[in-house]
Amino acid sequence: MRAARLIVPVVLVVVVGVGLRQYQAGRIVAVDTGFRGTMGTWAQVIAVGPNAVAESCAEKGFAELVRIDEAMSDFKETSELSKVNRDAFREKVPVSEELFSLLQTSVEYSRLSDGGFDVTIGPLVDLWRKAGRTNTTPTEAQLAAARAKVGYEKLILDPADRSVRFAVEGMRLDLGAIAKGYAVDRAIEILRQGGAVGGMVNLGGNIRTFGRPVGDKRNWRIGLRDPTDPNHIQLTLRLDGWAVATSGDYERFVFVEGQKVSHILDPATRRGATGLTSVTILARTGLEADALSTTVTVMGKDKGLALIERLPDTEAILIEPDKPDEPIFSSGVKDFVIP
Repeated sequence: MRAARLIVPVVLVVVVGVGLRQYQAGRIVAVDTGFRGTMGTWAQVIAVGPNAVAESCAEKGFAELVRIDEAMSDFKETSELSKVNRDAFREKVPVSEELFSLLQTSVEYSRLSDGGFDVTIGPLVDLWRKAGRTNTTPTEAQLAAARAKVGYEKLILDPADRSVRFAVEGMRLDLGAIAKGYAVDRAIEILRQGGAVGGMVNLGGNIRTFGRPVGDKRNWRIGLRDPTDPNHIQLTLRLDGWAVATSGDYERFVFVEGQKVSHILDPATRRGATGLTSVTILARTGLEADALSTTVTVMGKDKGLALIERLPDTEAILIEPDKPDEPIFSSGVKDFVIP
């Protein structure tokens, strides 16, 4: 669940040591777009390369984020996703290869998590979003009615004609748990194709890097903020060609009748996930990191950590609500932590 169309700050991770719009070392520069709003959050693209190449790559990389927002936003009435949400119960909706592939991947994560990750969560998102506006807790009947419209098994994907159908009226897709990571991957690919020798894309705390920063910096450094003090960096991670994403309940939530409700909803309980304050995932792609940060948040500490340990090239840092100073590491995280 996301807040209404508000631009929110980069939440849980921050790029360390990159403060200049353009930093030069010999003939290679790092061009930084600065933070600009897109996809309901702040985004930043840094491209490393010869001056003209870096400038072009940075702008094209950011433009790719905007393009994906135009296609996959559930707020924009003209988006491809909005058309699916409007029409897919009445008729088959042919979609682009890009959106169809992302939906197929989403279903894979749903199966992997036994339904903990689910892009059909839209009806519950809408219900709790309304609850935040009206300060009225949904009734059990309202929660049950919304939950009846949720379930990845109700999403019918036909590869023969690349179409989408809904099995139940009132279904609504919400790609908030996977589209940002996908967009980061696409922007990184644009930087590579354009000739950049290094780069970093940060989309609301969904970050991916490649190559090296400019000058004597050997790797990209990402700071993980303390969930109890946003001005304090709890851990600093080195990121060499990896992606990182953090999901948390301490900056993105709504209050309903005095109770804090996380923006990450658990389809099983029909309420905000409560077991973990923060989940940070390190993975090879932004899509994996984004989807798994939500997945593990819903699954909880034990099941979530067990899943991460089964997956190759994937690590996790978990923080429990009552132990904010005692992060829980998966087995390979220490290789990324800078003392």
